[in-house]
Amino acid sequence: MTVESLFPRLEALLPSVQKPIQYVGGELNSVSKEWDAVSVRWALMYPDAYEVALPNQGVQILYEVLNERDHILAERTYSVWPDMEKVMRENGIPQFTLDSHRPVRAFDVFGLSFSTELGYTNMLTALDLAGIPLHAADRTDEDPIVLAGGHAAFNPEPIADFLDAAVMGDGEEIVLAISEVIREWKDEGRPGGRDEVLLRLAKSGGVYIPRFFTVDYLDDGRIQRVTPNRPGVPFRTAKHTVMDLDAWPYPKKPLVPLAETVHERYSVEIFRGCTRGCRFCQAGMITRPVRERSITTIGNMVENGLKQSGFEEVGLLSLSSADHSEIADVAKGLGDRYEGSNVSLSLPSTRVDAFNITLANEFSRNGRRSGLTFAPEGGSDRMRKVINKMVTEEDLIRTVAAAYSHGWRQVKLYFMCGLPTETDEDVLAIADLAKKVIATGREVSGRRDIRCTVSIGGFVPKPHTPFQWAAQLGAEETDARLAKLGAAIRSEKGYAKAIGFRYHDGKPGIIEGLLSRGDRRVGRVIEAVWRDGGRFDGWSEHFSYDRWVECTEKALADEPVDLAWYTTREREYAEVLPWDHLDSGLDRDWLWEDWQDSLEEDGAIEVEDCRWTPCFDCGVCPQMGTEIQIGPTGKKLLPLSVV
Repeated sequence: MTVESLFPRLEALLPSVQKPIQYVGGELNSVSKEWDAVSVRWALMYPDAYEVALPNQGVQILYEVLNERDHILAERTYSVWPDMEKVMRENGIPQFTLDSHRPVRAFDVFGLSFSTELGYTNMLTALDLAGIPLHAADRTDEDPIVLAGGHAAFNPEPIADFLDAAVMGDGEEIVLAISEVIREWKDEGRPGGRDEVLLRLAKSGGVYIPRFFTVDYLDDGRIQRVTPNRPGVPFRTAKHTVMDLDAWPYPKKPLVPLAETVHERYSVEIFRGCTRGCRFCQAGMITRPVRERSITTIGNMVENGLKQSGFEEVGLLSLSSADHSEIADVAKGLGDRYEGSNVSLSLPSTRVDAFNITLANEFSRNGRRSGLTFAPEGGSDRMRKVINKMVTEEDLIRTVAAAYSHGWRQVKLYFMCGLPTETDEDVLAIADLAKKVIATGREVSGRRDIRCTVSIGGFVPKPHTPFQWAAQLGAEETDARLAKLGAAIRSEKGYAKAIGFRYHDGKPGIIEGLLSRGDRRVGRVIEAVWRDGGRFDGWSEHFSYDRWVECTEKALADEPVDLAWYTTREREYAEVLPWDHLDSGLDRDWLWEDWQDSLEEDGAIEVEDCRWTPCFDCGVCPQMGTEIQIGPTGKKLLPLSVV
């Protein structure tokens, strides 16, 4: 049965809200298919505002992969601002997609991609507006399968009550496999209803269905065990890994926004995964192994993406883009091809020890020399050893000296506060480092207009990392350390104006910590916050720490756990962690040993990058049937004709 567009009802209401353009749809390269011409229908959501959500690479890739299949339809929906939510509720307009303005509840799958846990309240808003029951247990055959993916899906337990399913890892292949299961089930006449299709997905071993697992707790609040409660459901659910990135050169037709967004560029993921082994970095751990795109595929993607979109900037994305084995050839090839054109190239993530001036010059051929960004993460050499960020102070000073001497005037440095074993001295070392950076810049350039911006984020321990057992630093202690650091930066007049200082206070990090390492009991907290008006918690102007604390106290009043139990408490090896039954490929004992190595009294033990050294037995490659894939291929960027 055809599902009609809601736009005729919506259009007259748009002048009453801010930025109505973000609800109109019709962007270049968007897709609208006939409802009755397909058998499986997806509504894809990145649960944030249009300006943040539309550029999301993961959703754009899946949108295109699904829509390339004749029998599948995929449309997009994003979070609506509170003013729009009010208008929709007053006028009975449900959560709708942008492409054809169809109600989200009419689709077969409602797929949400979470890169941060602070988007959970926005999910509840979307479910409620769509008319989909918040709790999976209350849904009927008329409701879509609510499915989560993205980095936060590696511990979906805090939102388990609201989810029908979750998938971990790369989405390109698994969304097609899920579509095939749903298609077969529908073709057979939907036998067994909703329960049967979820059971079929669970038995594949690649889709996690929370309702098919029972969680038992000990009297002290810790988890006793997590076990399947249905025959045929595997004890562990595995992540998905796409091994041949060249076979998936998406997005081929990037969406071009109608309204201003945070990133307006064509992004090419030049490789996936990272084996640098930074102990705090969830993204690096869960995306192993490293798989590079070939230089020819990168060149073809850039050429096609610019042609299809009209963008004037190309971002070469990965967790550490300068680590691509052929990055010099990629940079020179693209630099030669687009020299003299209006196309600028950028390398958003660069490690101090992978940076060189030749590379930087290639990427600034057509554009102005904007600031360079590096992430030492820890203020002292001792701290950087603890987190396995093998960059010394000498490395950093040498790198910034080269940059300042070749005409750069601005450098940004990212650090974290609250890392395991950190002291006030480690944090105050950031001020000393920033002053040395300015002094070095002035010396090598002979100029006084040298700038350095210090940006600080609070450390949040994440699942599937060596620091998953670590205690998080409390909000008050974090703020006290940052206050001391600010005073130290301002203490010398000769440097104070040259050093910018940006930081996040410790409160949002504590709530992120609650959500990232929480179990199913935290779902009550999320729902209580949402019912109390919690929306857009990732935005500082909407976030309320007091609301989260108050709702946590009320929701967990009858439990032997509280906010501190989930955040500032160190875990023991024997404790069952909420995500232990979800398989990221990483060996639990290897993670624990790496955690112990970081705590060595005589100094943390560093671990090399296994791309260039023998295997360290993290477990991913043999367990997942994968392998590290890196060049060089010996090929050049083709075609060589200059644009």
